[in-house]
Amino acid sequence: MAGVDLIHLLPDSVANQIAAGEVIQRPASVVKELVENSVDAGATMIQVRLTDAGRTNIQVIDNGMGMSDTDARMSFERHATSKISNPDDLFALHTFGFRGEALASIAAVAQVELRTRRAEDELGTVIHIAGSRIESQEVEMCPVGTNFQVKNLFFNVPARRKFLKSNQTELNNVMSELERVALVHPEIAFMLYHNDVELVNVPQATLRQRIQHLFGKKLGQELLSIEVDTTLVKVEGCVGVPESARKKGAHCFFFVNGRYMRHPYFHKAVMEAYAHLIPTGEQVPYFLYFTVDPSRIDVNIHPTKTEIKFEDEQAIWQILMASVREVLGRSNMAPSIDFDVADCPDIPVAPMDSMPLPPKPTVDGSYNPFKQQEAPAYQRPSFNWEELYKGVDGGSVGREIRFEDTTPMDDLLWNGTSTCREPSMAEMEPDVLITPAPQERNTDYYQFKGRYIVTSMKSGLMMVDQHRAHVRVLYQRYLAQLGEHHSASQGLLFPEMLTLPMKHAVVMEGLLDDFVGLGFDISNMGGGSFAIQGVPVGIEGLDPAALVEHILVDAIEKGDVQKEEIHRTMALTMARSAAIVVGQVLTVEEMSKLIDELFACEMPTYTPDGKKVFVIIDEDEILKWFK
Repeated sequence: MAGVDLIHLLPDSVANQIAAGEVIQRPASVVKELVENSVDAGATMIQVRLTDAGRTNIQVIDNGMGMSDTDARMSFERHATSKISNPDDLFALHTFGFRGEALASIAAVAQVELRTRRAEDELGTVIHIAGSRIESQEVEMCPVGTNFQVKNLFFNVPARRKFLKSNQTELNNVMSELERVALVHPEIAFMLYHNDVELVNVPQATLRQRIQHLFGKKLGQELLSIEVDTTLVKVEGCVGVPESARKKGAHCFFFVNGRYMRHPYFHKAVMEAYAHLIPTGEQVPYFLYFTVDPSRIDVNIHPTKTEIKFEDEQAIWQILMASVREVLGRSNMAPSIDFDVADCPDIPVAPMDSMPLPPKPTVDGSYNPFKQQEAPAYQRPSFNWEELYKGVDGGSVGREIRFEDTTPMDDLLWNGTSTCREPSMAEMEPDVLITPAPQERNTDYYQFKGRYIVTSMKSGLMMVDQHRAHVRVLYQRYLAQLGEHHSASQGLLFPEMLTLPMKHAVVMEGLLDDFVGLGFDISNMGGGSFAIQGVPVGIEGLDPAALVEHILVDAIEKGDVQKEEIHRTMALTMARSAAIVVGQVLTVEEMSKLIDELFACEMPTYTPDGKKVFVIIDEDEILKWFK
């Protein structure tokens, strides 16, 4: 190949598709880019319409400033942007779409139709693009604003379309992206429709109202306002009370200069403020907004723009933790030294001009300690005993008892026909009752520290974790019930109401049949509310609403997987919640039954999530200890 040049420029269509690999990963990426452009255009109403979770159609309509015909055509060119003129502008960003690759990347992998008009123009512009190729550009009457319609996403990249997840998962991702933008801009109304069904409709409101619209009134009532202004950073927003903590599904949001971000370091600062107030491993919801000088942060370190580098991370960490602690202390959520004087007794204070006189001692001159005093003589009280025996056998008081007339003692003890009997429990006095001795413990099973079951084997000694063993047993049982879609249900006296965010409610609707298979009786009340009318037999003591939400969050975190995987997640969550807890005392029969059920499972050695259930200590190893 000598003499042949190998390096050449990529065609625009290929380059745009490569850029789309970073910018456009799924339908949620398209929605994010288009909605952020609408926000930058000054829109007060943004409407998103989806078909098949965005696979078939994505439409974003806004009432912003619109574009001229030249801008509409130029917006689809690579690196075309209205936000950056020189390199210094990268460090002074207050808007979103500054890279200039979004529309070009979308047009490279989809069929795009753009309708836009400015208020000062009489007619608008309509552009049709498919696969980076402009098909037409016309003038047409249309409303003020912009209407983007993206059809058949990844139609020319079948490999990318193949790796899209289920509609439910993709819709959940879209709603997550819409939530992040809606939380930053409560002054903008947002609407989301999926297959012509309204899922989200939040009007213009305050921040706290926006949180209630998106996540329910209960969460809005559990938030504390925070506002701190320093020379480095301004922190405002809301943090949850300690009672709102949960292991999974807590709504944690960070925003900097109106942009969503993930920041584990700052998350640790918030959790540090709740030390000793919430159980270990739980999280509290928070919605915190940072306002920082744009020159002191860098947002262009990751294609998704969710990772942001701060110049003063450590100082902001201290400010954030102190601010949250101050809010908790001010709201009496954190322990503090408080002297309550509301119910104290009123102790009068004597006036200073009237000082009390010291007491004067008095002496009894006639007192003699050696003088003998005569004690009064004891008189036996008179009591008429005969009055007690009036009417008894003709008044035979003091009748002589002759032993030969009585039954011999041996006959009383050994005669099977004797009337002598052991008194019943009801006949005995309360102070005479004696608790029977417990049944002698079977030496085959022994419970150690309320956590482990110890039993002997041929090869040595086996220790079983009772909680993990029960998790394995229940998991197998619940998984079989889900497969058969049949499980006994216990009705609740009063239905439990469960209110979910809309993105969780969408997933919940798709899993209702699976919950019925587990033994739940759940009715969809609409608007993200569900009524729990029955629970599986055996878990009556648990909180039904918290359990259902826990199962749902676990299923969402698994992402898009096969139905069998969702079933396994639900069965495992149920098993963890219903299994016997550490410290529960078991009888010999209960231990024996648990061990038998454990070894009847397919894989008794490990829990479904890979934790060891039991260990065996060999007899040889035990002998080594005593050498």
